[in-house]
Amino acid sequence: MSTTAIVLAAGLGTRMKSALPKTLHKIAGRPMLNHLLASCAEVFDRIVVVLGPDMDDVADAASPHAVVVQRDRLGTAHAALQAQALFGDGEVAVLYADNPLIKPISLQRLLDRRRAGDAGLALLAMRPADPARYGRVVTDGGYVSRIVEYADASPAEREIGLCNAGVLCADAAHMRHWLQQVRNDNSKGEFYLTDLVELANASGQRVAAVEAPFDELRGVNSRVELAEAEAAVQADLRRAAMENGATLVLPETVFLSWDTALGRDVTVEPNVVFGPGVTVADEVEIRAFSHLEQCHVSRGAIIGPYARLRPGTRVGVAAHVGNFVELKATDLGDGAKANHLSYLGDARIGPGTNIGAGTITCNYDGFAKHRTEIGAGVFVGTHSTLVAPVKLADGSFTAAGSVITQDVAQDTMAFGRAKQVNKHGLAAQFRASKRKS
Repeated sequence: MSTTAIVLAAGLGTRMKSALPKTLHKIAGRPMLNHLLASCAEVFDRIVVVLGPDMDDVADAASPHAVVVQRDRLGTAHAALQAQALFGDGEVAVLYADNPLIKPISLQRLLDRRRAGDAGLALLAMRPADPARYGRVVTDGGYVSRIVEYADASPAEREIGLCNAGVLCADAAHMRHWLQQVRNDNSKGEFYLTDLVELANASGQRVAAVEAPFDELRGVNSRVELAEAEAAVQADLRRAAMENGATLVLPETVFLSWDTALGRDVTVEPNVVFGPGVTVADEVEIRAFSHLEQCHVSRGAIIGPYARLRPGTRVGVAAHVGNFVELKATDLGDGAKANHLSYLGDARIGPGTNIGAGTITCNYDGFAKHRTEIGAGVFVGTHSTLVAPVKLADGSFTAAGSVITQDVAQDTMAFGRAKQVNKHGLAAQFRASKRKS
């Protein structure tokens, strides 16, 4: 039988105070919704995302999973019910998109607990350090008897450390039946998903709680909680990187993305930021204050300090990218070096080439981007300006301070600067004239 995850993502997220839907705010460079969908995809056969009206950007993020729309926001049970036609004939779990960090192992434990046969409904629960704002999970004989919100809890119930995380799982028939039975006779006139616990117990079905870590089940409803979730995810990513053989000299200052891939014996110095889409091969050194995104760094390369690798960049084996060097959509060949104060955009640079300090590839003419092609073993002199489209063939040489606007043939030296003229004694005359004035 199939398993289905219903992800509720229709909330407006007013506490975020943002024009961006709450579930599209990013953690480690990835929207919250996509964190949860990735975990669900490892466990469930089908995923259905419930949206509010006019949430096309969230629908795009949910693709290729099925999407249904809750036209009227009448509560969480009402939202889940909008997906009933897609429940299938197996287990159905209902999750919240603003609980983005649940790991696949916890979702699998939830399914396994439901399948154990002694409970018709299973839920995820947690023990936060500060449980005050969470609903308490009240148990009796090892099973859940009810969930009570903090505001409604007695002093004894407020002492309970086990809290509701909002994730429920039942077989499709029970889930559909209980959702249809939920009433809205409460102060807000909404249909609440938590009422399923009472309905399950009333129908003679036991309710089981599965505990998972708070860092997985934490809700993200504000900018403060978003920052707290970011810190928790970064701690996990840093730990995983180090356990896989990378050295982070000062881990708390390194920021990784959800998909950052660091090889073995990589050294990352302090204050380095990895945007999405970065792969780093073995034995790479990334020096302090560098920023990398959507790029690949090959084995043995040295990056930084203060380097920036932008999308579409590939750094070759044992190549060097030095301080205040920026690469964009550029292939820096094996053993090539760009060590100082340069911008290299839309370029291919051959192996063994040296890029002198202050070099610029002028890749944009105000209307379109153009490429610079630099061959192998080329020496680009200090403060060269390469006006694309232009090609420097293998073994060519540009003199320092040159503006290169034409192709340079193999083993040719190019001079693209004004002729120097020396005026004997003019410096002394100039100083004397300034003193008189």
